[in-house]
Amino acid sequence: MILGGGPNRIGQGIEFDYCCCHASYQSSSSGFKTIMVNSNPETVSTDYDTSDILYFEPVTLEDVLNIIEVEHPYGIIVQFGGQTPLKLSLPLYNWLKTKDGINCNSSILGTSPISIDIAEDREEFTKILNQLNIRQPLNGIARNQEEAIKVSENIGFPLVVRPSYVLGGRAMEIVRSYKELIRYINEAVKVSPDHPVLLDQYLSNSVEIDVDALCDKNGCVVIAGLMEHVEPAGIHSGDSACCLPSISLSDETKKVVKEWTKLIANKLNVIGLINLQFAVKRLDKEKSKVYILEANPRASRTVPFVSKAIGKPIAKIATELMQGKTLQEIDYVEELIPKYQAVKEAVLPFKRFPGSDTLLGPEMRSTGEVMGLAKDFGIAYAKSELAAGNGVPTKGVAFLSTNDLDKKYLYEIAKDLINLGFSLLATEGTSKYLSNLGINVESVFKVHEGRPNIEDMIRSGLVQLVINTPIGSQALFDDEYLRRASLEYNVPTFTTIPGSKAAIKAIKALRVHQIETVSLQEIHNI
Repeated sequence: MILGGGPNRIGQGIEFDYCCCHASYQSSSSGFKTIMVNSNPETVSTDYDTSDILYFEPVTLEDVLNIIEVEHPYGIIVQFGGQTPLKLSLPLYNWLKTKDGINCNSSILGTSPISIDIAEDREEFTKILNQLNIRQPLNGIARNQEEAIKVSENIGFPLVVRPSYVLGGRAMEIVRSYKELIRYINEAVKVSPDHPVLLDQYLSNSVEIDVDALCDKNGCVVIAGLMEHVEPAGIHSGDSACCLPSISLSDETKKVVKEWTKLIANKLNVIGLINLQFAVKRLDKEKSKVYILEANPRASRTVPFVSKAIGKPIAKIATELMQGKTLQEIDYVEELIPKYQAVKEAVLPFKRFPGSDTLLGPEMRSTGEVMGLAKDFGIAYAKSELAAGNGVPTKGVAFLSTNDLDKKYLYEIAKDLINLGFSLLATEGTSKYLSNLGINVESVFKVHEGRPNIEDMIRSGLVQLVINTPIGSQALFDDEYLRRASLEYNVPTFTTIPGSKAAIKAIKALRVHQIETVSLQEIHNI
């Protein structure tokens, strides 16, 4: 029996439907009769021919228990439906140990729900990391305002704050002062002993890494995909572009990430899939520090992307592992590095919501994903942007406006754009900064400073590229109008420095190479 993800919503969508379908297909191939439990008519998992039996019912404890009592399944898969079935795993596990549950002769396949709960429980997970001597950002838990202030004094600002046990980074924020923290505690979330707030050190100037790994009953662990995010740590992983294989991580960093992945997977006794997220804080050109952010003993949103990039159906393989096979028996014991550069980009729904801001942050906004494949990162990124509905321009006028912390990266970006033939516009502060460095840039009014301003120029079709990285509530408010105008008039907009650098690589590549189509069948010789 496979538990689906229920209704599609931000943070939990079609990628879990993909995993559930593959679990059903693989189980059928292994000789099992399959039962799908899901209540979403939009998904392939609820098609009449995906499984032998379909229960079109809500994925709730009561409904699932009723189905178990009728069907008496050999095993139940909870890893593939996202947070919805994951929250049911421990209550199901406890029920299966009762008299009624024992009579059903059913069990939860793969990773134990106890391990799943430990990974979700911040305090228990921190204990494990301490035992393994694995570094994580300074963090704490607050059950009221006084505790939150005390934790913030120990860690320092800025902080990433979020409610516990949430999906898609909902209500997650970066706070930079006591005033913002108190406002968050009082207004943004309902804090209680049962629903504490998690506070983490914000790792500025860091690269985030996603890892999907497969684990069997013997403790063998294989890295399926080690992905480097394009956007910096602090942008929700669901909204960040990422690439496989990585393009800037050192061999030492990758070695540490792989070692920690195996240690954590074995400590949690994972069987099937696990997704882990790391951050690499660059200290200087040579040195960096790796931190673990979180571990999820389940399928993640990157499973379809990784499967297509490496040519291995990892959800099917995970299903076999949960049913008792080993990685040795499946003949998958080494990490596969893709021959092509694969880039995953988020599809964001801003155009459908009048007045929404396109600025990315720790709360997930994306409603889908696309993939670009090429032998060169620049072309792969260009293809992914095009597929996501953004594209990158190859000529015209670029508008630049960054916060003071990002200005040190701006000279390189501005010089690259001029070398590519772009003319530059900037607001007064950014314009003065670049002019002092010898960059030819034209100054333009902010929206509240007069006319014609940058919003007027965007609406008049005089700007082809926007790079805007605000910080602080006033800057967010001042610049929201220009980001909205860019969205309405289809002007590609990048709100992080790493995203801007990736866009420039894409522009450079498009100057040299044509975009070519290549099928997955050709790449993987299927």
